[in-house]
Amino acid sequence: MHSLLTDSWDRAWTGVGAHGDGYTARDAVLGSYGDASRRYHSLQHLQECLALFESVRGLCERPAEVEVALWFHDAIYVLTSSLNEEHSAQWAREVLLQAGVQLGTADYVGELILATKHSALPDRQDAKVLVDVDLSILGADKERFDEYERQIRDEYAFVPQPAFVQKRREILQSLLARPSIYGTPEMQRRFEDRARANLSLAVDALA
Repeated sequence: MHSLLTDSWDRAWTGVGAHGDGYTARDAVLGSYGDASRRYHSLQHLQECLALFESVRGLCERPAEVEVALWFHDAIYVLTSSLNEEHSAQWAREVLLQAGVQLGTADYVGELILATKHSALPDRQDAKVLVDVDLSILGADKERFDEYERQIRDEYAFVPQPAFVQKRREILQSLLARPSIYGTPEMQRRFEDRARANLSLAVDALA
C-alpha cells in the first residue's frame, strides 16, 4: 500500500498546484488515520477509498481536488464531536494555502470534504464521486461489510448498547430510504444492490 499512498499523494498534491512535496502534511494526516482509537475511520478506510478512486477518477471534473479531499475527509475524527468534517476541511484548507494553492482551489476542497457529512445528497459531480467512494463500504462483500459493522461498534464502544442500536438503526434506515444510495450511475451499477442487501440485513440484526 506504500506505493498507492505515495502515488496518490504526489499526484493530488501537484495536481492542485501545491509547492514542495507536502510530505510533512501527508505524514501528519497518516498519523491521524493511524490513531489507536480508530477502528473503522482508519488507514484501512483511507487506503480502500484511494484504491477505489484509481478506477473512478475519470468521472471527476477536478480529480486532483477530489483526491486531496479523500485524503483529508476523515483526517480529524473525534468520536464525541459533530464537527469532524468542518475541522478536517479547515485543516485541508490551511495546509493547501500554506503550500501556495490558490484560494478558490483550497475552498473547493473544503466544500467537498463537507459533503461527506452525508446530511444531504450532493448535486455537484465531484461531490457525488467523493461521497460514493466514501460510502462504497456499504456495497462491500459480506465478509468485509460484517467487519465494517464490528469496527463501527468497536469505535463507539463507549456508547451503551441500547443507545448505539437505536442510533445505528436510524443511520442505516436513512440510507435505505434514499431513492439511490449512490449518486453516480457507475457506482450505482457496482454497489447499489449489494449495499441495499447489506444494509437490510444489518438493520434486521439490530432489531
